[in-house]
Amino acid sequence: MIVGQVVGNVVSTRKYEELQGYKLLVIQVGETRLVAADELGAGVGETVLVTKGQAVKAALRKPAPIDALVVGIVDGEFSP
Repeated sequence: MIVGQVVGNVVSTRKYEELQGYKLLVIQVGETRLVAADELGAGVGETVLVTKGQAVKAALRKPAPIDALVVGIVDGEFSP
């Protein structure tokens, strides 16, 4: 599991049919950025928990080609 901060949204006019219903977010993790799908409603500036790889398949409601997924929104203080 990865902890990161939402720094933006990905806007696309067309996307793969199975991605419909997922919001795509840009997540800052240290010096790296990644794109993660989101069903929880996280917004810019929020700290989130992201899972990657095989664990994503267990968290999806429907099959989709996703390799990073927001699985939690951190409500309190976090210090690594």
